[in-house]
Amino acid sequence: MENKKQSILIVDDEVDIIEFLSYNLEKEGFKVASANDGEEGLAMIKKIRPDLVILDIMMPKLDGMEVCRQLRQDKENQGLIIVFLTARGEDYSQIAGFDLGADDYITKPIRPKVFVSRIKALLRRNSRPENEKSVSKITTFGELEIDREAFIVRKSDIKIQLAKKEFELLELLASKPGKVFERTEIYDKVWGADVIVGGRTIDVHIRKLREKIGDAYIKTIKGIGYKFEF
Repeated sequence: MENKKQSILIVDDEVDIIEFLSYNLEKEGFKVASANDGEEGLAMIKKIRPDLVILDIMMPKLDGMEVCRQLRQDKENQGLIIVFLTARGEDYSQIAGFDLGADDYITKPIRPKVFVSRIKALLRRNSRPENEKSVSKITTFGELEIDREAFIVRKSDIKIQLAKKEFELLELLASKPGKVFERTEIYDKVWGADVIVGGRTIDVHIRKLREKIGDAYIKTIKGIGYKFEF
């Protein structure tokens, strides 16, 4: 099974949480490793290069937010899926996590079936068939260049660092310039129909995209969704 080749790192200072999550993930065939604080987590990521990392936010030495920030600054972690795990469900905490480049946000208490389903969905969306990758091309929209193969965006030849979901959102909107993508379609194609995300998730990612590439490219269609123009 493909899951047997996929590795997950859990970074949490609560042993019971690590054991609980490890048990449910290993039942599904995933290879699971763990770390007990942020510093150990960063070291483990460099050592084992997991496909996905689950980060608790409140941890000793380095908290999850700082770990995420450092990971996203390293180009070697461009494709790493980052999931925050925390008891904090407030909007400001989720927005801060997405601003740093997190792919998803799971709050405690954890329902095992929902948790595993979301992890599988994230990994599925990160896996592209080889024939699909080979067809990837560079698309140019004026000063903006989207390199689907290298997962890179440039504006006026300057490389712009995007989080994985930011890139996928931009790629979707730019795939059909002028088309209005409804919010439900964006959720389905970027996050997956079986992934539950907060109501402000798209808005946060759109805001971050506009900050990085400029306001001119992405238009808001009030009450419906967004479209890409150039």
